Amino acid sequence: MSAPAPSTLAIVDAEPLPRQEEVLTDAALAFVAELHRQFTPRRNELLARRGERRAEIARTSTLDFLPETAAVRADTSWKVAPAPAALNDRRVEITGPTDRKMTINALNSGAKVWLADFEDASAPTWENVVLGQLNLTDAYERRIDFTDPKSGKSYALKSADKLATVVMRPRGWHLEERHLQLDGVSVPGALVDFGLYFFHNAQRLIDLGKGPYFYLPKTESHLEARLWNDVFVFAQDYVGIPQGTVRATVLIETITAAYEMEEILYELRDHAAGLNAGRWDYLFSIVKNFRDGGSKFVLPDRNAVTMTAPFMRAYTELLVRTCHKRGAHAIGGMAAFIPSRRDAEVNKVAFEKVKADKDREANDGFDGSWVAHPDLVPIALASFDAVLGEKPNQKDRLREDVSVAPGDLIAIDTLDASPTYDGLRNAVAVGIRYIEAWLRGLGAVAIFNLMEDAATAEISRSQIWQWINAGVVFENGEHATADLARKVAAEELAAIREEIGEETFTAGKWQQAHDLLLQVSLDQDYADFLTLPAYEQLR
Repeated sequence: MSAPAPSTLAIVDAEPLPRQEEVLTDAALAFVAELHRQFTPRRNELLARRGERRAEIARTSTLDFLPETAAVRADTSWKVAPAPAALNDRRVEITGPTDRKMTINALNSGAKVWLADFEDASAPTWENVVLGQLNLTDAYERRIDFTDPKSGKSYALKSADKLATVVMRPRGWHLEERHLQLDGVSVPGALVDFGLYFFHNAQRLIDLGKGPYFYLPKTESHLEARLWNDVFVFAQDYVGIPQGTVRATVLIETITAAYEMEEILYELRDHAAGLNAGRWDYLFSIVKNFRDGGSKFVLPDRNAVTMTAPFMRAYTELLVRTCHKRGAHAIGGMAAFIPSRRDAEVNKVAFEKVKADKDREANDGFDGSWVAHPDLVPIALASFDAVLGEKPNQKDRLREDVSVAPGDLIAIDTLDASPTYDGLRNAVAVGIRYIEAWLRGLGAVAIFNLMEDAATAEISRSQIWQWINAGVVFENGEHATADLARKVAAEELAAIREEIGEETFTAGKWQQAHDLLLQVSLDQDYADFLTLPAYEQLR
């Protein structure tokens, strides 16, 4: 008697989308189902381990490099696999969601790499999940174009040699995809995004002289990197491409991962391409993990925490040293400024700040950096061209002058700045505006001339939570309390209503966003990720 056929994935509670049958083929869904069977149990164990580690930090208020992996750090013999040609020069990378217009603009932007984002810059509506996959495949097949219905402007791809190399970012391990289930259990969003993209495009990308390249977000430990590595090994065997074809760049955007950079590269060494310094999620992670640590862990206004803060310098310089010691690329942080079409003076000041930031990264030894808008590509390019010249990277700069002690990474109290009342108001304003757009399906949103994504909302609500629970007193004498946060939120909501008009306000999700921001900012039981309760409301 033959064994029963394995269960297949069910599409649950989802309206049919145009051309979805090209993405959700039986073969692709069978692959995602197999990834789910093989790896979701370990993913669940690792999520539980995050909670245990967080409890340990709450008890000790400290972190250290891991004693059990000291041998990996001490062994100077290992390196990551050499970079493939398409990923050897990464001096400027542009980020953004995979809607049709952005796909064309990012590929045409002049950046070396496009981070095609299914994570923080994309609200995970079913439409964004499925049609984003379709847009990437259409781009590789050169059958993509777009006409803006408002302006009538048309967009089309440049010649193949002028297009950015795609590095795709799936969702983090913590998120589910409720519309794809196996035996009533939702598949992790990470496996859905990775699985559909890899299955449809791995061979296609090889044929184009590139490959399936990934950014791995929200990683908290080398064990999570090991899980990803096992996913890559399984996937390459499944579709019959050589081991080592996949390349992954890991975002070091959690404080725990900052203590395991070498171990993360080691676990992925046959598939590793580099590490990236992600600023807002990193600060969010510090607040989340050390929220019981008292006043010495209280962050000032987010705009006061620049990359020149001593604890941020320690983090970025350690990242460069670690990457270059192991032959990996070190990729710098985001320039999030969005140029104003109306205010040349705002642009002038912002462009100078972006240039200074990119000059610093290039001179520190980074091999490339991120921008959020095509207009910033030439600025970042000039900073890295000045240092790199014709060289594709500067991995030969080993930065052996850098020495970082465990306490340096969490020396928050070295910052000469304090939370301000205006900082609270800004956190509330940005939080409401971003969450409202996210609930409408937009993950990358221009707010006050900055491109904001989910990490922005996380740092906003985390700072509100931290300042209230730490009993912060602002410079104007006001105490950070839940009542003050509610008062400021009500005022911001009224100001938005007046700014956009009653009709637009009513058509949006403003009250819902206001309520959700206050929920995750004021609940005594701190939600691990804002996107978990928000996803329940995303339709």
